[in-house]
Amino acid sequence: MNSKWIAIGAFWAAFAVGLGAFGAHGLKKIVTPEMLETWHTGVLYHVITALGLVLYGLFQRAVTVRGWPGVLLLLGSAGFSASLYVWVLGGPHWVVFVTPVGGVLMIAGWLGFAVQALRAR
Repeated sequence: MNSKWIAIGAFWAAFAVGLGAFGAHGLKKIVTPEMLETWHTGVLYHVITALGLVLYGLFQRAVTVRGWPGVLLLLGSAGFSASLYVWVLGGPHWVVFVTPVGGVLMIAGWLGFAVQALRAR
């Protein structure tokens, strides 16, 4: 059985926990409370998507489906969360224009997962 999405989700979750800890301990005294909240939003969506990838991997073990929803979830999470992380760390303001694109990709991934689940036998 292929456990690719389970492993990717687990690594993605570990990365999110590390970034959450960095935000809580390393950024707390460096950035404004508003920017720290933005960081936490990125981490929240990062963690949710990581867990979603693990669930998708478990689903894929039970049902033979193509992995495109997992790809969309991962790319969307990377775009959404990374753009927020970069912005909080002082990156260029234009990077926040990537955030909604990442959000749309995550939504598409979740909807793709839902469609595959509905069609599964």
